[in-house]
Amino acid sequence: MHEKTIHIRDDAEARQLFGKHDEILKKIEKAYGITTSFRNGDLKIMAENGPALDEAEKVLGGFLEVIRNGGHFSARDMDYAVKNVELREGFHDIYLDRIKVYSERVHITPRSEGQKKYIDAIRKNDIVFSIGPAGTGKTYLAMAMAVNALKKGLVSRIILTRPAVEAGENLGFLPGDIFAKVSPYLRPLYDALLDMADPRMVKDFIDRGIVEVAPLAFMRGRTLNDSFIIMDEAQNSTPEQMQMFLTRLGFDSKTVITGDVTQSDLPKGKESGLLHARSLLEGIEGIVFVAMSGSDVVRHRLVQKIIEAYHRGAEKTK
Repeated sequence: MHEKTIHIRDDAEARQLFGKHDEILKKIEKAYGITTSFRNGDLKIMAENGPALDEAEKVLGGFLEVIRNGGHFSARDMDYAVKNVELREGFHDIYLDRIKVYSERVHITPRSEGQKKYIDAIRKNDIVFSIGPAGTGKTYLAMAMAVNALKKGLVSRIILTRPAVEAGENLGFLPGDIFAKVSPYLRPLYDALLDMADPRMVKDFIDRGIVEVAPLAFMRGRTLNDSFIIMDEAQNSTPEQMQMFLTRLGFDSKTVITGDVTQSDLPKGKESGLLHARSLLEGIEGIVFVAMSGSDVVRHRLVQKIIEAYHRGAEKTK
């Protein structure tokens, strides 16, 4: 029997590392076939298999270091770390990459390698496309980076847009002002924004034009300087709309375009502007395409299984 000991500083540190009802510790035991005991600040890990013991120690030690440096993680993050061997050397890069927003109660960090690549791409490039399934954080992280840029004074406004396919881009028949008209289409962006700032602050930002929301058609003819622009659900844009949108980029601005090519609402046979853009723009310096996958899903664990099941079903019908 092989045995190793990890010293835990106090009960608070133990609670964070072990998880609620020892959920995280139990996942490690099951994944590596180890047993554990905790007494007087010492976590003993034991296994018949030496290499498995080494891997378990590496994962637990890595997350313990994250905790000691102010980071946060969940049982879902532990699942991801167990499944991805190459992640074991990069705990700090991912889980200690804090995106500061206006809310101190919200800790926003990437939760996977794909998400880390995504936010790093946004930091380094003026135009970033993120393509992947639901639940991978495409919209949420784009909003976090936009709020962070506004907080730092890197931009003076945030512009949120989305193709309003369901209304045929014709919103005149809907009641209310433009904010009320586009609310159903931009709700995911609002929800993300409200998670990162006080509702009164969000309302003030919208009233003062610091945060602007508009359907994609309203972007025509504008030049957007000193702005962080997010286009959500880009798979529902046409090639013409995408070209119009991309050419709105002005000085000192950054654009993030997100979409899931498996969930297009365009009429059958109509080409997606997102796929068309990728075919034309991939490889141009300053424009980056980040592919997200099921392994980057950070919603309920069943969401990842659902995505994988539908993907298998789509492959069978090809």
